[in-house]
Amino acid sequence: MICGSFLSTPGCGIPCLRGAKPGPAMPQHYNWNNGMDSTRPTASTNTPANLDEAESLVETASFVETLVSDPSGKESERISAETNLASADLDEQNKTFASYIKSSDVPNSKTTPQDSTPTTLVNATADVVTESVMDESGETIVYDEDELDFGISTFQNSAHLPQSVFYTDPYLLDLIQQAMVGNQELRILSEEIRIACNETYARSGEYRPFVTAGVGAGIEKPGEHTRDGAVEKQLEVAPGKGFPDPLPDFLVAANVSWEMDIWKRLRNAQNAAAMRYLATQEGRNYIITRLVAEIADNYYELLALDNRMLTLDKTIEIQQRSLDISSAMKEAGRGNQLAVQRFQAEVHKNESERAVIAQEIVEVENRINFLVGRYPQHVDRTEVDFIDLNMQALSSGVPSELLQNRADIREAERQVAAAGLDVKVARARFYPSLTLTAGLGWNAFATGYLFRTPESLIYSVAGELVGPLINKRAIKADYQTANALQLQSIYNYQQTVLEAHIEVVNLVSKVDNYRNSIEIKKEQLRSLEESVDSAGKLFQNARAEYVEVLLAQRELMEAKMLLIDTKQEELSAIINAYQALGGGGF
Repeated sequence: MICGSFLSTPGCGIPCLRGAKPGPAMPQHYNWNNGMDSTRPTASTNTPANLDEAESLVETASFVETLVSDPSGKESERISAETNLASADLDEQNKTFASYIKSSDVPNSKTTPQDSTPTTLVNATADVVTESVMDESGETIVYDEDELDFGISTFQNSAHLPQSVFYTDPYLLDLIQQAMVGNQELRILSEEIRIACNETYARSGEYRPFVTAGVGAGIEKPGEHTRDGAVEKQLEVAPGKGFPDPLPDFLVAANVSWEMDIWKRLRNAQNAAAMRYLATQEGRNYIITRLVAEIADNYYELLALDNRMLTLDKTIEIQQRSLDISSAMKEAGRGNQLAVQRFQAEVHKNESERAVIAQEIVEVENRINFLVGRYPQHVDRTEVDFIDLNMQALSSGVPSELLQNRADIREAERQVAAAGLDVKVARARFYPSLTLTAGLGWNAFATGYLFRTPESLIYSVAGELVGPLINKRAIKADYQTANALQLQSIYNYQQTVLEAHIEVVNLVSKVDNYRNSIEIKKEQLRSLEESVDSAGKLFQNARAEYVEVLLAQRELMEAKMLLIDTKQEELSAIINAYQALGGGGF
């Protein structure tokens, strides 16, 4: 059967694709503190000698924007580059990828008078089919994957540091290793990857021939006053021997059915499933980086709580000595009961705060236990001078390198690629499908005759060409839905890149500012320690009031607590910046 749509122009009746709106331009360096401090380093001050050459590649490598003319008014066919997704799955080390999202950063030449120089560099870990985007006028913008392949970036940043180098605490590294095995969320994601892999495997069989084989046996008794019964009654199997009544039927046969993938609908569907499989892998890698950062953040929060507890213990010890002194002075008639009561109240207040911190330690330990995947237990940790604790210095490289390192951006890229392939699959449904069928076997009414060749041999060969002719509403709706989902994935990619860039800027700026704050607070702490010593000596010599001693001790304790909190915030910013730059994966 040949439908009328096959005889018409292939693009007839196919809706035009909508192109994605351009996303925000990515700057060529990180704008530290939003430009408030011009002395902060930029990418040009902390990069290798070959920076100029690498930046020239970014500036000169442009999207090949080809406006395909179509005088007939029909939609131009999109140009695609065939790639082997199976090898991309196996060869994860060859990391070159030209994303569909590049189309969103190229303004339409008819609607945008501004300079359309591309500003986004996208690298990732899989080769995919090159996709084009249809704009509102029906013209096709085609992107050549070879032109978009920038290779491996030469810039180095903190994301390239292994975990064992960035995190040097052996207890923390042990917790991370335990989490890789015991964390339930990672196990759930592993099963999602397996599901996506099975979907890809299933899709890979749809464009191959389906072969079935079987045997059958039956019996039939037609009525004598029917056409079949009257004919059989007059026929003879052999001279003087008629057909058995009732008539047995034995069959051994094999059948082949093969849909010829002439429009690559089935192959594109398999490639889309493969891209989603790779996306789930990147999604798991991103969760791993977040998990590692969360464990490290909670671990250093635990160290901060230990130091808060130690600070409280020392403060209580100092205040207890002041209480003893005030009691002795009262006994000697040099003091009063009010001073004793105020010192007692201060000691009790800090002892109460100590119990609160003990509860916070239990909760943080159990958060770590949950992330590791074990029931509540003590978390082993190192004893260290928390204030002087240092971690690896951060180096962020250039913003374009962020796209190569972050797993969530690579995941979004693969989702864009899969959505583009889904559009091709939906488009192919407008065209006729060709299916070939064949069968071969033996058929007889008695087993003795079943395998006699050629007498019992049966075979058939047929072809079917079927395409939509009237009422294509469902197909058009699916096509437009696929286009909408494609644009949705592009905008999601743009949002992911924007969020990642802002996250890095915020965290790296936070590290820098909190480090400066810590140095200032250390100077404040030295002054307060001296004031506490002075107040204590003056109080013992009856040259200062107990209130001055209380205030000095309270201010010292609050300054120490605030310094610990600031140090914790700095370490948290370093950890999260390392994760935001793409570090922490396996």
